Amino acid sequence: MIRKTLSASVLATLFLAAPAFAEEATMGRPIEAGSLHEGHLDMVVYYVPVDGDLLEVTATFAPKTGGDPQRVVMGLADGDSVAFSMPGHRGPLYAFSRSGEEVTVSSETDVHLRADASALTRPADGSLRAAGRELASVGPM
Repeated sequence: MIRKTLSASVLATLFLAAPAFAEEATMGRPIEAGSLHEGHLDMVVYYVPVDGDLLEVTATFAPKTGGDPQRVVMGLADGDSVAFSMPGHRGPLYAFSRSGEEVTVSSETDVHLRADASALTRPADGSLRAAGRELASVGPM
């Protein structure tokens, strides 16, 4: 009896501890748009090929209650992935990943973010850099 109760408790804990992916969109062609509507933000995303093998991914976030939209532009090489939340909006973590010509975007809820301040730098132009490589630029539209 104790073993069954313990097993059920461990299983329930694993399900509760795992992040929940509320929405996901996959784009397989340039300019093909996807959208997510998790939490207080609506998001539309698309990509276009750029120099080399990079895909330039553009995501526009708009608050559902009104306010100024924010745009994030990032270059993804094959196999790259990145996740972040939008400043001022506690809630979902947005994850972007690329595999070949497909870009998948998902929103993940119930996560705890932890940033390493030494890993990212933000130059005056608003872009994010890690180890000398530009990851993304964020700004108002």
